[in-house]
Amino acid sequence: MKKYLNYSVLSAILLLSSCSKFLESNPQGVPTQEAFPTTAADALLSTNAAYTTLRNWHYHSGGFPILDIMSDDAHKGSNPNDGLNTVGPYNNFSIITTQDGLDRWWSALYQGVKRANVVIEKIPEINMDEALQTRYVAEARFLRGLYYFDLVRAWGGVPIVTSTTPPLEVPRSTQEEVYKLIEEDLLFAVQNLPAKGSYGGNNIGRASNGAAKALLAKVYLFKKDFINAEKYAVEVIQSGEYNLEPNFIDANGKNGQHGMESVFEIGAMENESPLGNQYANTQGVRGTPNRGWGFNRPSLNLRYSFETDDPRLKGTIIDLGDELDGIMILGDGTTPDETYDDDGNLIEVECYNRKVWIPGTSTDTQFGHNRRLIRFADVLLMAAEALNENGKPGEALIHLNRVRTRARNGNPAILPDITEVGKDALRDIILNERRHELALEGHRFWDLVRTGKAAQVLGPNGFISGKHELLPIPQNEIDISQGVLTQNPNW
Repeated sequence: MKKYLNYSVLSAILLLSSCSKFLESNPQGVPTQEAFPTTAADALLSTNAAYTTLRNWHYHSGGFPILDIMSDDAHKGSNPNDGLNTVGPYNNFSIITTQDGLDRWWSALYQGVKRANVVIEKIPEINMDEALQTRYVAEARFLRGLYYFDLVRAWGGVPIVTSTTPPLEVPRSTQEEVYKLIEEDLLFAVQNLPAKGSYGGNNIGRASNGAAKALLAKVYLFKKDFINAEKYAVEVIQSGEYNLEPNFIDANGKNGQHGMESVFEIGAMENESPLGNQYANTQGVRGTPNRGWGFNRPSLNLRYSFETDDPRLKGTIIDLGDELDGIMILGDGTTPDETYDDDGNLIEVECYNRKVWIPGTSTDTQFGHNRRLIRFADVLLMAAEALNENGKPGEALIHLNRVRTRARNGNPAILPDITEVGKDALRDIILNERRHELALEGHRFWDLVRTGKAAQVLGPNGFISGKHELLPIPQNEIDISQGVLTQNPNW
């Protein structure tokens, strides 16, 4: 049986169109779907609008970093009672179909799809510079591919909407059909986007050829198409456009914004406005200094998993008593410094995500964190993984050890080069390296799922194989569709 989505935005438009004549008149001076975009200036505005979804708090998995919280890298965080019933269930996979945040995430991603569709459908009709016209469409197709990649990873087969005027009920496509659209969009972007270095001024941060190739490589890893994953990851590496920041902290910090390691990031300004990004504020140090809400607290499991003296540990976790940019971290008075279980075992300590720290003395500055969606270290490790799967362990080690070389920060006594060439053993080593290099950046949960290790690693936390690989379709979406849209298995 086919599954359907009720396209609620369009429903509202159709409902209004059936009302009396005076409601059919659009306010003067306000752009309408019929009259916008029609000029080259409109084309720029509509393309920029497709990016704005990235700064929507809801774009980040509904506002809270649930992908890290569901992994073995983090706990809910904040003080014990804050978000206990809304965010807390992600800790132990006790979420339900009406769980807080899922509907916001779903809606934000489809908002992004709709805005991208405006560009893809309308811009080719505008009389304007053809090269710029093609670039705008390629940017939008990159973004649509990005939004659908989140949708398919989170919910599996989802409704495909590629028109600004879709029918009321859109069939829920298969995962394969969604991936096909993503591949088509990203391949178009690869062919028509410029290199990162060709952007300047106000265009810094736009989707580039390298970003499209890197995202495509990640898509192919999820599809276990290691031949193509290798192809596109290696092309990014060989482009010469990217490098590792000398200082690991700068890979996510202010000094590295739009820097050599950034393949694609979300630009933001240090204020609570639509130009800011609340992603880092949600995770910022709670209490003293007051930099945010303190969600996504690094786990003891993550802390103890780092190799001895790995500098990335302190580049990942802020502890009480640390001093950052001249500010002493004292933490939250309502949060226990240490938490024990009923048997007296230490299970959690108050600490915070170092990777979202922005220098400053107020919560406003936290809104200026540029979240890196793809960075070069990720590309190197994707290439290493694909090369190993393709029977090229020697080449895989080159990229893996390049990441470790930066991590050891010039200290030859730590993090020795990996020499393992056995496929199975090297596969686990690369996954472990991804954990420590990319911790608390939203990768770990999906890495465990796509490699088939989620049940083994997360089973003690409540993960059930055959169920928790996908999230439940938000119940309100099923209700809106009057039950035509059906739930994922075992929910």
